[in-house]
Amino acid sequence: MNKQEIYAHLTALNIPFEVTEHGAVYTMEDLSRVALAHPEAEAKNLFVRDDKKQHYYLITVPGEKRVDLKVFQKQKGLRKLSFGSSDDLMALLQLTPGAVTPLGLLNDRDGRVELYLDQSFEDRLISVHPNDNTATVSLQTNDLVHLLTQRGCIVHVTDL
Repeated sequence: MNKQEIYAHLTALNIPFEVTEHGAVYTMEDLSRVALAHPEAEAKNLFVRDDKKQHYYLITVPGEKRVDLKVFQKQKGLRKLSFGSSDDLMALLQLTPGAVTPLGLLNDRDGRVELYLDQSFEDRLISVHPNDNTATVSLQTNDLVHLLTQRGCIVHVTDL
């Protein structure tokens, strides 16, 4: 799904959302220069894989939060982790670096990528890219989780 298809899909499902269009952003620092409607809801997304390239994960945390992959791996009982390549990102989620988002899981036809979502987003807004880094969509986290799980995505809402 591209950006317009994401908007249409959310609308068709009656999921309320707000869009902020902006220039392309590639990092959280770039995003900090954008006047978002809900800066407190900014999400940072990390696309990672295990050392055997068999399991892929998307880790979504508040924008200011840091993720120690070694600690995360240990806490979740996973194999050694490293960042996924741009080729893997495109092959699995049809996304490019800078546009990584949980909404990309809607493109994961084989269900290869699991989402780990920081529990601090529960019962509030989350702001993510609509599969394109020239906009940010704000929606209720519960709606996002429901949308993804209805599509068969594995979503872990947990303390990260």
